[in-house]
Amino acid sequence: MVLDLLRRLTAPDPAPLPHDDARVALAALLVRLARSDGDYAAIEKAQIDRVLAHRYRLAEAEAQALRSDAEALEAEAPDTVRFTRAIKEAVPYEDRVHVIEALWFIVLADGERDTEEDAMLRMIAPMLGINDRDSNLARKRVEDTHYRD
Repeated sequence: MVLDLLRRLTAPDPAPLPHDDARVALAALLVRLARSDGDYAAIEKAQIDRVLAHRYRLAEAEAQALRSDAEALEAEAPDTVRFTRAIKEAVPYEDRVHVIEALWFIVLADGERDTEEDAMLRMIAPMLGINDRDSNLARKRVEDTHYRD
């Protein structure tokens, strides 16, 4: 499954992804961001599970399974530039805006804006076609929510 999805994501002209594949690809960005500082902590895994469960209305076990698939995809995915470009071309804009919100949930999972994670998110947002203003608005929406512990 992972290799087939990677093949489709990195094709010269990727077609829009089916819903399930788009979920895995977008979840892989959450994992990539969480791993960016070299400390893929349990709190980040739990926050990814929480984001996935909330976003896709999944049970805890389903969210964990999706995260597991995303971890495998992220480990095999090409560099972030090619990966995000493929997602940008294959995923509708409105879904990419929601991904930025989800990425901010991961950056803020431990209550701190880690320098590496923050820098990576600032790099990923424009690669997904999201400008600084919309990314900042997404961050503020995340900071204003109460579904984080």
